[in-house]
Amino acid sequence: MSTDSAVDLDELADLAVEVAREAATLVRGRAQREVTVADTKTSPIDVVTEADKASEELVRGRILARRPADAFLGEEGDDVPGTSGVRWIVDPIDGTVNFLYGIPQYAVSIAAEVDGDVVVGVVLDVAKGVEYVARPGADGRTVATRDGVPISVRGPAPLAERLIATGFSYVAEVKVHQAAAVAHLLPRIRDIRRLGSCALDLCHVAEGIIDGYVEEGVNLWDHAAGGLIARAAGAATRTGLGAGGRTLLLCAPSHGLDELLGATLEAGFWGE
Repeated sequence: MSTDSAVDLDELADLAVEVAREAATLVRGRAQREVTVADTKTSPIDVVTEADKASEELVRGRILARRPADAFLGEEGDDVPGTSGVRWIVDPIDGTVNFLYGIPQYAVSIAAEVDGDVVVGVVLDVAKGVEYVARPGADGRTVATRDGVPISVRGPAPLAERLIATGFSYVAEVKVHQAAAVAHLLPRIRDIRRLGSCALDLCHVAEGIIDGYVEEGVNLWDHAAGGLIARAAGAATRTGLGAGGRTLLLCAPSHGLDELLGATLEAGFWGE
């Protein structure tokens, strides 16, 4: 299937933004009430809230009502197969633990994939109301915006002056590897930030307020939208096996990726 002629990418982008706004309104409303844990995932401290489930049900329902032939991959529900060549990849609340604790750093993330390629991404910072979007521009190239204004990565900086974001697994054995790797990397860079949302960390690389991001244990729904936004803003991403045996994601401005990749390899983030 041709992504140019068979699928209207602007239509996908408009729908993603519309539904992300509605889901963010739902999540924002739930944040003003008592937040309840509905389930756990990889460990007893890796939680799912009722708001996660309600947000995903809303997104799934709205999208498939408009595009019933599309496939759907969400963090909290069963996969839905499709026949159109379009698949939606959704994290209903990226940064659930922040949401649970009332820390204003969590997002609704929606990506649209056509024939295996992510072509549209929306990450909506729920607490702040900021919208990050990647969608085709007038010339067909993907453009990244923050509240409608184009964004780009930070310019070149020595490794010692780079601020790097990371995250930690909810599986204790993986944390051991991650902590050791961070300890080795930290003396070589400006500092580390652990903000708690993969999707928003990638958007912060895209807008140039952090210089890179590395984390093991990410899933496609965590980074599909944010990764596209970062790449459209001038970043590059790499995935591979982390030292703890789970998927590792590295993101940095394209001009600085190789040096950060080398530093994370030396620090022990990557597996054999």
